[in-house]
Amino acid sequence: MTDITYLIVEHDGGWAYKVGDVFSETFKTHDAALHAAQRAAGEQRVAGEDTGISYEDTKGQWHDELSAGDDRPTTHVKG
Repeated sequence: MTDITYLIVEHDGGWAYKVGDVFSETFKTHDAALHAAQRAAGEQRVAGEDTGISYEDTKGQWHDELSAGDDRPTTHVKG
């Protein structure tokens, strides 16, 4: 299972949350960024419906797979 960490950091004169190298919008306070990260992390864990996906690999071959709606990551908020 995938593990995702939302990190609260100072950014652009305010605060943001960061996942990997990607920043959220900038918030005026640490608490506002923290609450936004907690909400985003919670939404990331919500199961959805099974759905079919199609993708092309690097060799030009197409693949059809079923993506399980309950295959959700574990999330954490730090900072």
